[in-house]
Formats: sequence, C-alpha cells, structure tokens
Amino acid sequence: MTSWIAADNTFGLWAFIMVSATAAIVLEQRYQWAAKLSGAVIALIIALFASNFGLVPTDAPVYDVVWGYVVPLAIPLLLFQINIHTIFKESGRLLFIFLLSSIGTMAGVVLAFFALKNYIPELDKISGMIGASYTGGGVNFAAMVAKLEPSQDMVASTTVADNLMMVVYIIILIGMTGMRFFRKNYPTPHINAFENEAKEASGQTSSEAYWQPRAIGLKDIAINLAASMLLVGLSFKASALLKGHFSPEGGIVQEMIFGLFTDKYLLLTSFTFLALLIFKKPFSKLSGSQELGTYGIYIFFVVIGLPASIPMILANAPLLFVFVFIVMIVNLLISLGFGKLFKYNLEEILLVCNANIGGPTTAAALAISKGWKALVGPILVVGTVGYIIGNYVGTILHIALSKFL
Repeated sequence: MTSWIAADNTFGLWAFIMVSATAAIVLEQRYQWAAKLSGAVIALIIALFASNFGLVPTDAPVYDVVWGYVVPLAIPLLLFQINIHTIFKESGRLLFIFLLSSIGTMAGVVLAFFALKNYIPELDKISGMIGASYTGGGVNFAAMVAKLEPSQDMVASTTVADNLMMVVYIIILIGMTGMRFFRKNYPTPHINAFENEAKEASGQTSSEAYWQPRAIGLKDIAINLAASMLLVGLSFKASALLKGHFSPEGGIVQEMIFGLFTDKYLLLTSFTFLALLIFKKPFSKLSGSQELGTYGIYIFFVVIGLPASIPMILANAPLLFVFVFIVMIVNLLISLGFGKLFKYNLEEILLVCNANIGGPTTAAALAISKGWKALVGPILVVGTVGYIIGNYVGTILHIALSKFL
C-alpha cells in the first residue's frame, strides 16, 4: 500500500513523528481521560492508525534513525538524575523475577505450539524465533532467523504479528497500572510515589503537575546533549572494538561472558554509571536531562507502533496473532503468579514482562512514561541479560518442539 507520506520523505516523516509525540504529551497533560490512558498509549494508538490507514509507511529509514540514534541518546539522559546507589539493589531483585518471567515465555511458546501446530506452517522454527525474541529482543529474533532459515513469507508475517502484539501488550501493561484489582493485590510503591509527588492541583492532571516548568539554561542543554553523545560514542566504539578483538568461540559459558561484556547497551549503561560516580556533583546540578530524554522516548513510542501492519498479517497468517497472543498472556500470568509468591511490586513485574517481550529499551520507556525513575537503570541492566540468554532459549525450544511435527 502506497502511503500519503512516502518512505523517502524524511522531513515529512519527522514532522509526523514529532507532531504525534507532542500531541500525546499535550493531551496527557491537558485532559484527565488522556492522563489515565497515558501519553505512551496515545502515541502508540496514533502510530497504529496512521500506518494502517496509509498516512505513513510501515517501514522507512527515518524509523531506523530513531532506533539507532534517538533511543541511545535518550538512555544516558534519563540516567543522569537517578540515585546510583539504588541501582545495584534493585537490579538484583529484578534479575530473579526477570528469569522467572522468561520461564513464562517458554511455557507460553510450548502451549501455543501444541494448540496451533496443525494450523501454522513451520511452527517449530517460529517457536524458536519467538522464544528467543521474547526472552531478549530483535537481535535474538534476527539471529534465530539466520540460524533456522524459515521461508520469507513466514518471517514477514511473524515480524508483523510480533510488532502488533507488542503494541497491544504494552497497552495492556500500562492499563494494568490503573486497575483497582492489581493495585489492591500487589504493592505499588513507585506508582504511589509518582502520584504523591504529582499531587493534583485544581484542574491539573497528575502528568501536568509532575512536569512543572523548570529553569533550564542553554548551558544545561549543551552539557546534557554533549555528555550523552560522548557516552554513546565511547560505549558503541568500545563494543565494536571488543567484538573485533575477541572471539566468542568456545563453550556456552564463554559465549555468554562474551555477550555480556560486548553488548553496546550494557556498556552504555555501565559507562553512564561510571560517569555519575566520578562526576556526581556536576550531574546533580544539571537541569533538563529528564525532559530531553523523556521527549526522545515519546518519539520512540510513536515509532514502535508504526510497523504493525494489520492487513499484511491478515493476508498471510492470521493465526500467528493467536500464537503470539498466547505466548504473551502466559508470560504475563506466570510472571504475576511468581511475583505474588515472592512478594514483588506490580511495577517490577510489569517491567520484566515488558523487558522479556519488547526488550530493555521498551521496558525503560515504560518506566519513564510512568515516572518510575528508580527502576529505569535496573531494568536496562537486567533486560540486557535477555539478549545473552535469548538465543539459547530459542534453540532449545526449536530442538524440542521440532520432534512433534
């Protein structure tokens, strides 16, 4: 389908993305109904409608720029104001529930496979791809595609089903934060802290009260952007150098250690923590990093929703919707069960579910959009573990399930 704004119309697409992100922020801060829905969900819905009604394409080089440049730059900005001492404590807690949530992903893949193996072709390969992707992220999905070599049609359909259901899943997770049932049955300290910090003044939404205008000077903007760019440049270069000089060949343990120390996002997070430890005082005086980083994340939410083409998957393999939906719901239910058993907060459970299905960047985006500042750094660290174990999960699932076809 030809879109009104062509894929090579760079300024047109940037205008659409920035206007959509701005509209989501303005609506969230102006209307109570929009604040309850959240700006992140509004951005996703705008993108979903725009791409499926032909206003913008489902794929364009501009979207890659957001993934490749805007998101990495936003991550250090959002970490500049966090309490570094809480990171290690929260990361340990999150890692355990993240691994339990990964078990939910595997259980969901197995259940969905046996329910639909007679109706979807190449489901053993798709199970491996989805199992890897929903433990780590897109990197693991690509690795399993290269390894298992499914047909191009099934790769395209699975990608679309994955993108669309990820949007739906994020909307579900965000919606759960406002549901009385979950807030009654799970501790919600971060939601409560955000609401207490943003006490609703007369006529103001909680978001508007939270994002009160602050004094931000030209020097703040310059230092924020320069420091963020410097950290991204150093960490990505370090990742490339390490991958070029060291080989992952060896046993599983060597491969996991190699993946751990060469992942560019884990290096970016580590370098940012190191900078915060060395330059604690200068960073504590900076203003505007939260505003700049959060705006970048709203742009990211718009781009997440754009590739989800409903007509494409309806034409190719509509049952893939059902397959992916089963995996996500089982992941959520098992995570909630383990979370209840081990007394985890609702925010922690929802973030590890998001990190499993959408990767650490989308989970950090969720934490930022809901104002859970203390969890942004930990979920980035823990979510990266999924990249390391994702390929093993996908391989195990494929080997085991292919025997039943």
